[in-house]
Amino acid sequence: MYNEFYNFREDPFNVTSDPDFFFSSKNHTEAFSHLLYGITQRKGIIVVTGEIGTGKTTLCRTLLNNLDQKIKTAFILNPRFSDLQLLQMIVADLGISGEFKNKFALINALNEFLIRETSIGNNVVLIIDEAQNLGVSQLEQIRLLSNLETEKQKLLQIILIGQPELDQYLKLPELRQLNQRVTVRYHIPPLDQKELENYIHHRLKIASAQIQNKYKVYFTDKAIDAVYQHSYGTPRMINILCDRALLAGFVAETYTIDESIIHQCAQEVL
Repeated sequence: MYNEFYNFREDPFNVTSDPDFFFSSKNHTEAFSHLLYGITQRKGIIVVTGEIGTGKTTLCRTLLNNLDQKIKTAFILNPRFSDLQLLQMIVADLGISGEFKNKFALINALNEFLIRETSIGNNVVLIIDEAQNLGVSQLEQIRLLSNLETEKQKLLQIILIGQPELDQYLKLPELRQLNQRVTVRYHIPPLDQKELENYIHHRLKIASAQIQNKYKVYFTDKAIDAVYQHSYGTPRMINILCDRALLAGFVAETYTIDESIIHQCAQEVL
């Protein structure tokens, strides 16, 4: 609605996980590096956690867009399935075709695929988002998949992305074998106040329709302070609040977003 008014080519604060808007904060860059390290060095199981809305799914999609063609991937967004259904989804997402009548047939087909890909110099990565929703039986299935290996290296790299309770979940006695196999861990905290300011300008520049990424709208320093106060540096909440603030500015026919607009919008959406 307000894009033409501000001369944007797309919504700058859309809440979808768009890798084009990925913001390389210090911690997101470190998380990305941890993921690449775990994949390229074939470390097996990697766990990345963060609170709701801290950009974990965007990080995943950015990773997928930057992996070498020799790295094959399966990306599971919603793991609320049985362990058998989870296996079926993994096999299907990797493009493994066939009629598999039971779990054994699925694992055998997956193992053959992994051996074949490794033999030609490829690597295979399984990414499971919202992994805190996995049940004990599913996580045990993940542990069994992590056992697929040669004498030299892991055949399948497994990335579990989830909310902080995932770490607590992995500490359950019945999951200690899986927890011991996690070789790389990283927790993504919210943005600090300076990063939040850079994050806002980053998204405005990307959405700008003008040459040299110039844009008409201006967030005052106090407005940015107010965004931080209400969002606590969580990217999803920043997006929701700033999107509503731009709408309020459009309605008021102003290009200046001040703290009064932010406080008013916070009352409406947070």
